[in-house]
Amino acid sequence: MKIYKLGEEVLRQKCEPVAEITDSLRETFNEMFETMIEADGVGLAAPQIGIAQRFFVIISDDDVRRVFVNPQIISTSNELCDYEEGCLSMPGFNENIRRPAKVTVQALDENGKAFTLEADGLLARIIQHENDHLDGIVYIDRGDPNFAAKVTDQMKKRLERAAKKEAEKARKAASIAAKLAAKEAKKVK
Repeated sequence: MKIYKLGEEVLRQKCEPVAEITDSLRETFNEMFETMIEADGVGLAAPQIGIAQRFFVIISDDDVRRVFVNPQIISTSNELCDYEEGCLSMPGFNENIRRPAKVTVQALDENGKAFTLEADGLLARIIQHENDHLDGIVYIDRGDPNFAAKVTDQMKKRLERAAKKEAEKARKAASIAAKLAAKEAKKVK
């Protein structure tokens, strides 16, 4: 699966609730786990794969695969803690972010069963980070504004370079196709 990067519109959209958990959606969850693990991540939210719906998957330090559909954080601790966060949508950038140390979240699992989870430590951090994605918030929004501006600028430049490469690749492919078509046309005559 493609992981969308900062600067792509879907990452800033507020996501819609999931109406129904289907076999197709369960397959999407599985593909998200594979993509996340391959990218060396611990969480992946739907907007990061181009879907503006309220779900995410995580694997915390306990190695349990968890799916959260239509999650709601219902309480957070007063105690805050700092932790260096990164994001698969902004590879290569990390910043200390202050968040509540504990959270309680309600959601549906991959089978549509409702659950409530009290989490602390890394698990609480990942839940908050991924849940933010569902509201169009990325972790740099919660840190130093100067760092956020630097990351946003550098990610914009990366996207522009990637778009130029894709355009050049398409131009070359079209040129080759035109040459092959001309060669075939000569054979027919």
